[in-house]
Amino acid sequence: MTTNSEGSPGFDAVRIGIVSISDRASSGVYEDKGLPALKDWLTKALKNPITFESCLIPDEQAGISAALIELVDVAGCSLVLTTGGTGPALRDVTPEATLAVAHKVMPGFGEQMRQISLKFVPTAILSRQCAVIRHQSLIINLPGQPKSIQETLEGLRGSNGESVMAGIFAAVPYCIDLIGGPYLETVDEVCKGFRPKSAIRTPKPAV
Repeated sequence: MTTNSEGSPGFDAVRIGIVSISDRASSGVYEDKGLPALKDWLTKALKNPITFESCLIPDEQAGISAALIELVDVAGCSLVLTTGGTGPALRDVTPEATLAVAHKVMPGFGEQMRQISLKFVPTAILSRQCAVIRHQSLIINLPGQPKSIQETLEGLRGSNGESVMAGIFAAVPYCIDLIGGPYLETVDEVCKGFRPKSAIRTPKPAV
């Protein structure tokens, strides 16, 4: 399914793939909460006009890999975020499916997600989230719960609202710069993207 978010004028348009992986949600046993959570957070966090390519699929390794290839190679998504299927259970195969389509592995994303989640539960060490690059696209596996999705993307804040631990999305815009993708501009109040001074651009004038 393709949907659009208007964003702000003067910023690069970006196509983002969002994938929710769940046997029960994909079969209609319960309502999927992953796709709405991803779309809501990204719409708030980015100033860019976004075209979302979304899909809800079961925990099948071949099907997950095929969906990722479709989103990157055919749909042309510069960023793909998945949610679900990253634990140790027998049906949790999202990391295997993601690594199978990778050209480069980016282990720092998974390391930081586990560090954030460990602030809340000791079982965060059971999470197997990973991130990879395929062609000019960054693919990131996220946790399955909306609260955890927000925490890992956005990071943690203290009682005064100050950042106490950076979320992984702070590194996403510069990573996409480096692999030749569109220039992503974040809403600082949600999650401030970090770039070296030499990589910062001024927005294009609105037409």
